[in-house]
Amino acid sequence: QVHVMESGGGSVQAGGSLTLSCIASGYTYTPAYMAWFRQAPGKEREGVAAISVARGGTFYADAVKGRFTISRDNAKNTLFLQMNSLKIEDTAMYSCAAAPIAPAGSSELRHYSYNYWGQGTQVTVSL
Repeated sequence: QVHVMESGGGSVQAGGSLTLSCIASGYTYTPAYMAWFRQAPGKEREGVAAISVARGGTFYADAVKGRFTISRDNAKNTLFLQMNSLKIEDTAMYSCAAAPIAPAGSSELRHYSYNYWGQGTQVTVSL
């Protein structure tokens, strides 16, 4: 059974940094893509960043480009999200997700491309 677990959330002042981690286990195969999503209260879940596990190609939402960096340590099956220059609007529950096959049609940041999800870790940015 695949298990996905995030860590690293917390509270930070605007302009600060946080690094989220995600460990996925229980796979019988290596996922094709992994991604970070977030959902703020009253808002829809949105894709933040995604990475091709084999090739390392990355994809970012416009709102986080230049501030967030997604990376993966394949040897440790760990996914990271380095978040810099955090803004109040980055406040949300951040979830890690994995896809067994590559998303089709530029859907790397679409939730329906991912089958396995963690419970999430809260990120709160304040003034």
